[in-house]
Amino acid sequence: MLSEYLKGNINFLNRVSSWEESIRVASDPLLKKGHITPKYIQDMIDNVNKNGPYIVIVPGIAMPHARNEGGVIKTGISFLKLQNNVQFPEGKEVNIIIVLAAEDNSSHLGLLSDLSSILIDEDVVNKFRNSSNEEEIMNVIKMVE
Repeated sequence: MLSEYLKGNINFLNRVSSWEESIRVASDPLLKKGHITPKYIQDMIDNVNKNGPYIVIVPGIAMPHARNEGGVIKTGISFLKLQNNVQFPEGKEVNIIIVLAAEDNSSHLGLLSDLSSILIDEDVVNKFRNSSNEEEIMNVIKMVE
């Protein structure tokens, strides 16, 4: 299921100027495909400003998301890996950003659960950290699905 959502939504960059930009850039594939609107991107940024960096779910990995208040048109996931870390609030260093966009609460919880179960496996996280292209990321996801 995750591999279907992620296909074509994986990007690699050297660096971004801010954590806000990391969310915008990571969201770009979903925006271009019409899965989300710019409002959803702003909602995710506002979420961090309001609630802090709780989206940094394991060291180095952030999972931005927000309630769907009209900004999500179709459920999707995108993945951005940065060569250089970006600093989120409270000094949290991140280089992998996985954007979640869910049409409703049940798909939101399902996606969060699936991703969380993958990200508690240190071997999987290390494979993400060492990946350098979309094919490697997709192979890791398919391996654990």
